[in-house]
Amino acid sequence: MAEILTVSRSHDVALQGAILLYGEGPGQFSYATAHRMVSDASGRPVIGAGVPLNRMALIHAVRQVAANALPKGEFLTPNVLSISATTVTWWCPAASRRVFFKCEEFGERNAIVAHPALVFQASHSGFSVFALQGEDRPGPETALFEPPYFNTWDHGRICIGSAQVPKQIDVASISGWEEGFFNSAFTHPNHGGKRVAYERGVYAFWKDMLDGKFPDFPKQVLVPMKLTLAQLIAGKLDN
Repeated sequence: MAEILTVSRSHDVALQGAILLYGEGPGQFSYATAHRMVSDASGRPVIGAGVPLNRMALIHAVRQVAANALPKGEFLTPNVLSISATTVTWWCPAASRRVFFKCEEFGERNAIVAHPALVFQASHSGFSVFALQGEDRPGPETALFEPPYFNTWDHGRICIGSAQVPKQIDVASISGWEEGFFNSAFTHPNHGGKRVAYERGVYAFWKDMLDGKFPDFPKQVLVPMKLTLAQLIAGKLDN
């Protein structure tokens, strides 16, 4: 009996066939054969005899698989800004949240501090965060600012390190991505451009934050980027 796979649809699917690709080297395909699955003496599925796969049959198979691989409908919560087959972009209003530090300069410290409004983006190419100066839900022309955090590279890239983040990129996983960011320890400023415009530097800024100097996040320290939300969503982030 063929192996049954339970998937997140209203029915089960069973292994029906196989396509074998031939070529002169890895990633070089010049010929394909299609095979039905048959059962051996013990009932396990094995690949049966094949036939050459013509162009139309190959296109039909790929289209069917692609249609079922598309993202399924999801309820979009108000924090979601954009969703595609590979990327989810959302925002967090300004709020007070606990931060954790583990570095030579501070030792192990944590405190509840004010954060600016943030835009997050999770995609197959990485995890990113950006700061906002406004309090309202951002729109296409909203300007993005450098994230004022340790563990981030230029262009908002987050160094995930040992942080626990979801494997899925969908609306249902947003809270898991946020928790992975906020619950991990900030260990060091990454190489690159300036993260905060603070006279005594980023270490002094976060020491003052941890010591409670700023009851509200000081937006004047945010460093502007030449990037809008629309450009981020369109994939026009500079590399």
